[in-house]
Amino acid sequence: MTTTTKSRVITPAHRTRDIKYAVRDIVVLAEEAKKAGKDMMYLNIGDPNIFDFITPDHIVEAAHEAMRTNRNSYSPSSGIPEAIDAVNREAERKGIKSICHTYITSGCSEGIELALTALVNPGENVLTPSPGYPLYTAVIAKLEAENRPYYLDEGNAWQPDIEDIASKIDGKTRAIVLINPNNPTGSVCSAETLQAIIDLAIEHNLVVISDEIYDKLTFDGRPASTSTASLSAGAKVITFNGLSKSYLVPGFRVGWGVISGPPDELEEYCEGIRKMERARVCANHPLQYAIKPALEGTQEHLPDMIERLQCRRDITVDRLNAIDGISCVKCAGAFYAFPKIELGIPDTEFVTRLIRETGVVVVPGSGFGQRPGTNHFRVVFLPPEETLVKAFNAIASIAKDYR
Repeated sequence: MTTTTKSRVITPAHRTRDIKYAVRDIVVLAEEAKKAGKDMMYLNIGDPNIFDFITPDHIVEAAHEAMRTNRNSYSPSSGIPEAIDAVNREAERKGIKSICHTYITSGCSEGIELALTALVNPGENVLTPSPGYPLYTAVIAKLEAENRPYYLDEGNAWQPDIEDIASKIDGKTRAIVLINPNNPTGSVCSAETLQAIIDLAIEHNLVVISDEIYDKLTFDGRPASTSTASLSAGAKVITFNGLSKSYLVPGFRVGWGVISGPPDELEEYCEGIRKMERARVCANHPLQYAIKPALEGTQEHLPDMIERLQCRRDITVDRLNAIDGISCVKCAGAFYAFPKIELGIPDTEFVTRLIRETGVVVVPGSGFGQRPGTNHFRVVFLPPEETLVKAFNAIASIAKDYR
């Protein structure tokens, strides 16, 4: 009996159908433009180290010393004690009380995936910000759960719409995701907004997943953004952070999660996460030794980094708002802007033409979520000023053609 070719095709699991990652998916189009001879300007990936930002020496030296002294074995599944203690002290400095469990992960991405996997069953739902980072929707799709987006209010500095969040909670809701400062909008939540989210979570017995990876990168003299968990010891919060952004080592893949709240109400869930930790063995062992020096050593690189980012933020917002048909809310943190396209065309069409004709690579807003009927794109303003100016000139030329 002959087996047909079709019957021998290995098909992927159906859970992969809805997994998209716009930030890297756009690279395929960029490669086509590069092969066509375009001078490329990449404003699509939030990686400081591919531009003019350098990892502080003491962080590199700590990791190097750990490797030299043969700290190259497996580590405890939750992380080495030195790193966990440093993370807990940092959390306490931010006002986080009642810490139940802390775990070190391969970047925040792994920590978030473990937290959601240990929490959400197929058919249940998680509230995620729109616009928001696409990792969350990808993980939720993999878990065969429902992603239920809530909107950020562009007219109110991209603050979460509390009424929209409240309207989308039901009996199958397990968590509210909060990204603060936000990727892709660069917004920073007010304390009042955070408190309103905490109040909803306590009322409905939900976990708040608070992604605070950009907390130290705020502008215009603002202090570091408020940590959500610091507002209430009674809320069930997982605070995620890491070394990637503020400490300029995205390739180290070092992150962590801090679970806080009523211990007796969280212990079963914490054990579920511990099971997930043990199943994947551990995070990179020697690189965990960079955590304590990063958090407790000199922070002298941060003022210079923030000063340069703020200058590039100003160029970005000013130049985008000067383009007829483009508008941009001033971002308060991180290194992203999320301008609106008001040219009567889809964001994907605008971005595709921009990449093919000018080599400027940005990401369509639809890859992050946006209110129906609106169109945006995300800009990363990490590149040097001269690159940004050239890129915004190119954006202006494409917008002019549409007008």
